[in-house]
Amino acid sequence: MSDKPEPPKPAAPATPKPRAEEPPAAVETPPAPTETEARIEPADIERFGVPPAPSETEGQEKAAEMPPSSDVAAAGYQFPKMHPEGTKFVVAAGLLALFFWFVIDWDIAGWLTAGLAVWIFAFFRDPVRVTPQGDGILVSPADGLISHIMTVPAPRQLAGEGMLDAPRYTRISVFMSVFDVHINRSPVDGVVKRIAYVPGTFVNAELDKASEDNERQYFLIERPGGEMIGVTQIAGLVARRIMKFVGEGQAVSAGERIGLIRFGSRVDVFLPAGYTPQVILGQRAVAGETILAAKGGAALTGKAA
Repeated sequence: MSDKPEPPKPAAPATPKPRAEEPPAAVETPPAPTETEARIEPADIERFGVPPAPSETEGQEKAAEMPPSSDVAAAGYQFPKMHPEGTKFVVAAGLLALFFWFVIDWDIAGWLTAGLAVWIFAFFRDPVRVTPQGDGILVSPADGLISHIMTVPAPRQLAGEGMLDAPRYTRISVFMSVFDVHINRSPVDGVVKRIAYVPGTFVNAELDKASEDNERQYFLIERPGGEMIGVTQIAGLVARRIMKFVGEGQAVSAGERIGLIRFGSRVDVFLPAGYTPQVILGQRAVAGETILAAKGGAALTGKAA
């Protein structure tokens, strides 16, 4: 047996101690942008195409332009009222219906006259209209059908120096049936320079000769820039009265009520130089709302009348 000593055994590798978990590094939160930094500058618009945020002052100005919430809530449909001119006719028809029903016990006649009262109420209805505003536009003075667009001389009642002094004018005619609203409105802002009433016959207002033969009433309205606009109320086959609500020298606004024709008629408008019709034959027009004629580039807004 050998006396040599045994070589030492290699020491077992030391087991490393587990390292304690280090807490995660704190994430730095960037500071909130200041009011100036939050705004997008014009250079950003060019780079990213993003519109600039409105400033506080601009936001307040826009808020001031908005209508109050109460006005917005009141902008719903309004049932048309009846013009006071129709009251006596509605009352007369209603009393006649009661007479037929309860005095002579004639039900058929009672229902017919009651229906007549409803129709009269509808005839004299006076709805609210929202009128476009602009220096270069004329709105329709009547509800109805565009029945004529033609070039004619000015009516002699409105022709002459300081009135309609051009050789010829474009005339647009609006025919009102017995089912249309018969309240007539001013086509423009201005001052009524002349009103002329002419008695006449009562032929069909759709005929062109009605402009010269029928009972009619002329208005000459001067715009602030000096332009003269002629408007003619023409009685029709069953119309028997033309009424005016304004007088000479009175200022009127576009869409303002200027008169009424009872039971079927026509209204003509004579366009100043430079205006072109914005309607066509057979189109329906709405008084105070339909743009009848215009000259270049009028900016439009609206108002109720």
